[in-house]
Amino acid sequence: MFGLFKKKTEKEKLQLQYEKLLKEAHALSKSNRKKSDQKTFEAEEIMKLIEKLN
Repeated sequence: MFGLFKKKTEKEKLQLQYEKLLKEAHALSKSNRKKSDQKTFEAEEIMKLIEKLN
């Protein structure tokens, strides 16, 4: 509760976006493989940004 008004760091925002893209990719893998691969690629690009921040 004390972290209620704490702003998220850039790294935390990117990590959430990365997780979201991976979930979307997993869901799409059952119906549209091409879109799933695109989401996975986008997630990998975000992971590269996260690694640069470290």
